[in-house]
Amino acid sequence: MSLANDLLEKFEPEIESVALIPSDGGRFEVLVNDTLVYSKLQTGRHADPGEVAGLVEKVLKK
Repeated sequence: MSLANDLLEKFEPEIESVALIPSDGGRFEVLVNDTLVYSKLQTGRHADPGEVAGLVEKVLKK
């Protein structure tokens, strides 16, 4: 299952859409309501399974 599908299934009532935007330089960033919740460039690593969903959940519960 892709990250986008996982997020849409888990947060269906809260998420209206998910956009995947190609980039270069190894960038992988996840923003929720214009808030950066995960950045591969900042962490220097790929996200662990479930990590991004957990971070999204924290932002949505605020």
